[in-house]
Amino acid sequence: MASRKLHNDEVDAARAAPRDPWRPVRYLVRVPLLLLHIVVGLPLTLVCINPLTARWRIGGERVDHKAIKFWSAGLMHVFGFRLRRFGTPLPGASFLVANHVSWMDINLIHSQRAAGFVAKAEIERWPVIGRLAKFGGTIFHQRGSTESLSSVSDAMVERLKQGEAVAAFPEGGTTDGTTVRVFHARIFQAAFSANVPVQPVALRYGEKGSAQTIVAFGPRENFLQNFLRMLGEPPRVAEVHFLEPLMPGEEGRRKLAESAREAIVQAMQS
Repeated sequence: MASRKLHNDEVDAARAAPRDPWRPVRYLVRVPLLLLHIVVGLPLTLVCINPLTARWRIGGERVDHKAIKFWSAGLMHVFGFRLRRFGTPLPGASFLVANHVSWMDINLIHSQRAAGFVAKAEIERWPVIGRLAKFGGTIFHQRGSTESLSSVSDAMVERLKQGEAVAAFPEGGTTDGTTVRVFHARIFQAAFSANVPVQPVALRYGEKGSAQTIVAFGPRENFLQNFLRMLGEPPRVAEVHFLEPLMPGEEGRRKLAESAREAIVQAMQS
């Protein structure tokens, strides 16, 4: 407990420290790239996301999925991240579950595997990210609403049965980056109902996860503040680990949730 408090104090001190001299330079380079990516790249991406392109294939992959992956990878690069993928995402219907550190997590996964995310309803109102999420097939959930959770579960099962991938963050929200919280078991019911594999996905920022707490939301930091801060951060790696899939079994959804979380924790510590 003492070591974790010390670590958090160090992170708070780093955030409060004077900005490094290269930060203005990064803004000068990245802001025009971001605007170009939004003004040119986003409309082109949205044009490619429609029922017609969903039937087209390039190299065996749907055109709309390629567009989402390309735009998401581009956004990560604008923010200075060098992407590293470990493992292989499952093709077809699968339920991806990942640890949740930042709003960037969706883009990091989407840079490697297009999937319909389950996300909080507030994201729909976020600039740029919310619009792409909506057109990308995100399933929005109103937190605290039992009725919303039921409709979300039905939508997840329907998409999985149609052969699509669905992704979620079973922790229920972002963390400070120091831990992986307990996974909510209820969301795993969709995998049982559709009888599809669950693929744990570990997300790490910085070498061996050294930048988890930097990428995470700071105390009382909102989306826009985090967005602007991260735009000026030094270049870093961003890792996405697609781990061995788990099949729903007789043990039930609680056991499945625990097994998925344990696989992610082990990958984070490797």
